[in-house]
Amino acid sequence: MSESTLADLIQGIAAGGIKIIDLTATLEPSTPTLQLPTDMGWGVSWPFHIEEISRYDDKGPFWYWNNFKCGEHTGTHFDAPIHWVSGKDHENHSTDTLPTDRFIGQASVIDASAESAANPNFLLSIDFIKAWEAKHGKIEPKSWVLFRTDWSKKESNEEYMNMKDDGPHTPGWEPSTVKFLVEERDVIGVGVETVGTDAGKAPEQDPMFPCHNIMHGANRCGLAGLTNLDKLPPKGAIIIAPPLKIKEGSGSPTRVLALVTG
Repeated sequence: MSESTLADLIQGIAAGGIKIIDLTATLEPSTPTLQLPTDMGWGVSWPFHIEEISRYDDKGPFWYWNNFKCGEHTGTHFDAPIHWVSGKDHENHSTDTLPTDRFIGQASVIDASAESAANPNFLLSIDFIKAWEAKHGKIEPKSWVLFRTDWSKKESNEEYMNMKDDGPHTPGWEPSTVKFLVEERDVIGVGVETVGTDAGKAPEQDPMFPCHNIMHGANRCGLAGLTNLDKLPPKGAIIIAPPLKIKEGSGSPTRVLALVTG
């Protein structure tokens, strides 16, 4: 690659030929977070909390800043392989040790928004992906597969979480699909618009939480809580999604950007 390649990229952004699409939800106290049953004695992920330190006042006359706290997997966030027990024994599997080339890649955006609107428990199958590939081309190795459901357009947290008496109902993956993406398409990872990378009914699948189990078991990554996937083409976008460099971090809130032409 020559220096002109990077210069062309910057000139393309400045001239508007390359657009930057923000795929990130704004972090605020109302941001929905995934909570596990407390009756099991499991730990609780902090919701996003922000507290002003000073704002040009007696606590700091010339500066404005805040303290904040939240769980690593809050809002639009990155899942590192160490996040799941199946990925715990890999090397270079946390946010501070993952190779940085995992944070940038091509995107294949698979639109199942109509199917997800008709069935909140919709699961993406291998056949669905192969039909998409027949139209748009094969998923490239070392790319991100983004599962468009338009779930991020839900108007309230209640609709977004879609919690019923029998648990949450949100779209996800058939276990065989995740294995296919890892073994036959060699992806970096997958991204979704829902609160986590698995379906709401993932505890009932075999294996349980197949996206977490299989994807992280293969030392691959995940992105959750994405927005604006409807603004991306099926192919051609470049995803930039570096997590915070937390020592032995299992993930972090992330500003996910997409570069698109046109």
